[in-house]
Amino acid sequence: MEYINAALLGVIEGITEFLPISSTGHLIIAEQWLGRRSDMFNIVIQAGAIIAVTIIYWRRLMDLLLGWREPKNRLYAAKLIVAFLITAVLGIIVKKLGFELPENATPVAWALIIGGFWMIFAEWAAAKKPPYTSITWFVAILVGIAQVVAGVFPGTSRSGATIFIAMLAGTGSRVAATEFAFLVGIPTMYAASGYELVRTIRDGSAANEDWTSLAIAFVVSTVVAFVAVKWLLSYIQSNRFTAFAIYRIIFGVLLLGLAAMNYIPQDGDAVPAGAAATELRPVIGQ
Repeated sequence: MEYINAALLGVIEGITEFLPISSTGHLIIAEQWLGRRSDMFNIVIQAGAIIAVTIIYWRRLMDLLLGWREPKNRLYAAKLIVAFLITAVLGIIVKKLGFELPENATPVAWALIIGGFWMIFAEWAAAKKPPYTSITWFVAILVGIAQVVAGVFPGTSRSGATIFIAMLAGTGSRVAATEFAFLVGIPTMYAASGYELVRTIRDGSAANEDWTSLAIAFVVSTVVAFVAVKWLLSYIQSNRFTAFAIYRIIFGVLLLGLAAMNYIPQDGDAVPAGAAATELRPVIGQ
């Protein structure tokens, strides 16, 4: 059963990490039945999702790296770097200030609901704009800020926040906004996971891990994330994000209901360990 539970958590992480529906909210519920997990476990399954996206975009990444002499590639890469640096600097500032919200049901549920309505509004507003595919400096700056906001407010969804701020700021194309959001998410999430991994190894908590469970969860998360992201990239070619927005609202209401009935942790209750390494939490501190 332990290996099955590990695989199920890998499936949940793989599906929810890059879809704009928040991995934190889903892990909060899943761990009530599948058991709480260590920080190391969550680092591993998140790493699987990051690797999957890296594989999907490896051609684009190689084009940016090897084709840096082309002005278009240099400019795009510079905007990715600026967005990442803004996230890193603001993340450190937020960590020093000690500002973070609890990762339990009520705040996550409200973030899901508010984010759902935000997505509907963003789609409506973006539809009125020309379908520009260019990423401006203004978009890059806002995407960097949005990643930090997603980390401060669990349940916001990093991918959702970055995609829709890009669309509202002038990138009317869902495809172009999603690509930039995912590309800037790759170094951001590698940095976040690396930070948390070093911290976990230093405090010695990695010594008692079940490495077979970790391996199963990692492989499952990688495969599922690969399929989920490939499907999403195909889906948004001809569909809006409205279905995800409606799902977020329904799921958020469900979370509020479960919290009210004390089926899952509420404000002030113990935070599930499994939520600790999701959505940039390592970047802005524990």
